Amino acid sequence: MPRFALSDVPFDPAPLRSALLDERAGAFAAFEGWVRNHNDGRAVNGLRYEAYVALAEKEGERILAEACERFAIHDARCVHRIGELATGDLAVWVGVSAGHRDAAFAACRWIIDEVKSRVPIWKHERYVAGDAGWLHPTPTTD
Repeated sequence: MPRFALSDVPFDPAPLRSALLDERAGAFAAFEGWVRNHNDGRAVNGLRYEAYVALAEKEGERILAEACERFAIHDARCVHRIGELATGDLAVWVGVSAGHRDAAFAACRWIIDEVKSRVPIWKHERYVAGDAGWLHPTPTTD
């Protein structure tokens, strides 16, 4: 089972969390990113994520492998949506299991920041005013 995946359909995070269950783990941390109804003072009614799939999957796997080496964690998973999403939709999910909470929190934060900055996924927002625009990634704030 890959640690990183792209999904063009809504997904349930529960099986992803279950895959991280480990008797050695005393902690689990997760991050969920949702499509919000605004950005930079503009009303948003949806968006589309596009990806260079082969490269995105390869880089996502690399990030999760690096996290397992860098932090004292047992395992990690990440799924990022591609395609059309509406406001409120789950866009990205990261989960980490570890022996202790500090490592789980730190690794989870590091993974989402690295995914946003390194994985070739692009966001095209649709605005309520009728126009649309491509957004550049902002790894530490988005």
